[in-house]
Amino acid sequence: MAEIWSGEFYCVKCKEKREAEGQVVETNGRRMAKGKCPVCDTNLNRILGKAS
Repeated sequence: MAEIWSGEFYCVKCKEKREAEGQVVETNGRRMAKGKCPVCDTNLNRILGKAS
């Protein structure tokens, strides 16, 4: 089961912080949450830090 992260993302298209949920993925030892903007439906990314 994939881990879900809930919190603030910055939407580049809206230029505002948005509350959203995203799936956590790991790339090159870094954890990243990927979600969708609830207003404009743009892809959102948030770097969470190094995986342990």
